[in-house]
Amino acid sequence: MLRIPERLLMGPGPSNVDPAVLEALALPTIGHLDPAFLGIMDDVQEMLRQVLNTKNPFTIAVSGTGSAAMEAAVDNLVEPGDRVVVGMNGVFGTRLIDMLSRVGAEVEALEITWGLPIPAEAVEKALKANPTKLVMLVHGETSTGVLQPLEGVGDLCHEHGAMLLIDCVTSLGGVPIHLDDWDIDACYSGTQKCLSIPPGLSPLSFSSAALEKLEGRDTRVSSWYLDMSMIREYWGANRRYHHTAPINMIYSLHEGLRRVLEEGLEERWNRHKHNAEALWVGLEALGWELFVEEKYRLAPLTTVRPPEDVDEKNLRAQLLADYGIEIGGGLGPLAGQVVRVGLMGTSSTPENLLKFLEAVEIITGVTPGLGTDAAEAALAS
Repeated sequence: MLRIPERLLMGPGPSNVDPAVLEALALPTIGHLDPAFLGIMDDVQEMLRQVLNTKNPFTIAVSGTGSAAMEAAVDNLVEPGDRVVVGMNGVFGTRLIDMLSRVGAEVEALEITWGLPIPAEAVEKALKANPTKLVMLVHGETSTGVLQPLEGVGDLCHEHGAMLLIDCVTSLGGVPIHLDDWDIDACYSGTQKCLSIPPGLSPLSFSSAALEKLEGRDTRVSSWYLDMSMIREYWGANRRYHHTAPINMIYSLHEGLRRVLEEGLEERWNRHKHNAEALWVGLEALGWELFVEEKYRLAPLTTVRPPEDVDEKNLRAQLLADYGIEIGGGLGPLAGQVVRVGLMGTSSTPENLLKFLEAVEIITGVTPGLGTDAAEAALAS
């Protein structure tokens, strides 16, 4: 039998799974067309709508990790020759561009320095320059820890005849998301971050405008497996077979969403913010440099530059080996320069952030309590 070491997951994902979710994952498997399972699917759709703050009927869980839903969004909403504007301020904007190039889209990249959000003015300029079908922005950029402002961007896109799609893989369940109020046409996410569910499913939601685009395509969706025109027949009233759903993962999503709503969205968002702010105070007290300006900082994931005398690779290795704490390194141009510390879902607790700061104090040899005392004061304030 497998023996898995105990870890405190404080990296860019996955986060620690809620014990109740693990219990749901172990429930008996039944058929993917069993009436009892179809009822669970209905519950999942309704709870996803609540967590996303949308009334979109087409709100489902794609069978695959977040990148599967990313590809599903691209493959279903974009045809060859469509002009798509993409915010490129990190790894995942770059990944979107790669996917778009594979379906023959005409891509305009809004490239900006990593660590900054995409300005609305840049989006507006691109929309005015040429007719555009779709704008894609990453709401929570996992590689940098930037939270993209979205209010008003949907209206801006619609004024110029474009739809807005967002990547909320790292933001869903950790920061406010209001699909309908923000006029967002499509979004995708993942289960393994702020929802504290194992990786393997990816929420996806299309507005009526996005479904009209799908239904009015001149070309077939390039991916059979991710063709939402067929998959919606399974998640919808017809229940037409497409593929065998990952049944036990749907159980875990059901329990994870139930736990989110039981806590309350506002309470959950506030918990993530409060714990993140205490972490930021503690890190600054240690002399670490936070990478993102506070007003654009993503609460569930903090990117921070250690002092020059701290080897980030050795630090990460020692945290894992001696304390069982996993954090992430930098990606792309940030590799070797920063670490990424996650406080997501079940992992976002005062105890966890203090345990991390105390371990850092010991490993780096600073005055005991330098960071933890500052963080405790912030937690109490």
